[in-house]
This record gives sequence, C-alpha cells and structure tokens, in this order.
Amino acid sequence: MKRPIIVTAIAILFISAGGVGFVYHFHRPFDRDFLVIELVRLLAVVGGVFMLVGKGWARWLVLVWLAFHVGISALDSMGKFAFHLVLLLVMGYALLRPPASEYFKSAGKVS
Repeated sequence: MKRPIIVTAIAILFISAGGVGFVYHFHRPFDRDFLVIELVRLLAVVGGVFMLVGKGWARWLVLVWLAFHVGISALDSMGKFAFHLVLLLVMGYALLRPPASEYFKSAGKVS
C-alpha cells in the first residue's frame, strides 16, 4: 500500500524537529540534562524514520513523544501547552485514522 501523504509529512516533521534540536543542543553541552534531552530528540528522529518504512510502533512512539511535550509545556506556559495539545490531537487523529492504520498494517505484513 502506498504511504499516505499525511504520514510522510508527519514523519518528516519529526525527523526535522528531532534532528535540528539534536544538533542545536550540542551548542549547550553543559546543561544539567544534556543526555536526557539528546535522547528525547533522537527518539523523535527514530520515530519519524521508522514511520516512513511503515512500522506501527513508530507512530505510537511519536504520539507518546508529543504527549510528553504536552506535559512539559504545561509546566512552562499556557500558550505552549495549548499549541502542543492541539498538535497532539491533530496528529493523533491523522495517524489513527483508517488510511494511516491500513498503511501501517500492510507495511507490517511480509509478502
């Protein structure tokens, strides 16, 4: 089955966001939580890459990753919290709808 364009777009968004964040954070390697932050950024890239190849667990990884950011944003500001929450709802809707679900099911089958 052909990959839905929304899956491609979300995967590229996560690869880009995780990759840029990973590289950017190397400018501040002495932050207290450096390794944890880099691991979280790397998980975004991993989720995006494996979504492109149709791994169903990867869509759950990016949704959990985004839910984690909703929680972190709630500690920062209402604006960031609202933005991340809307992003989570929209991406969750897109990734759990039948076209995306069928793509992940068919990509998981060995022909």
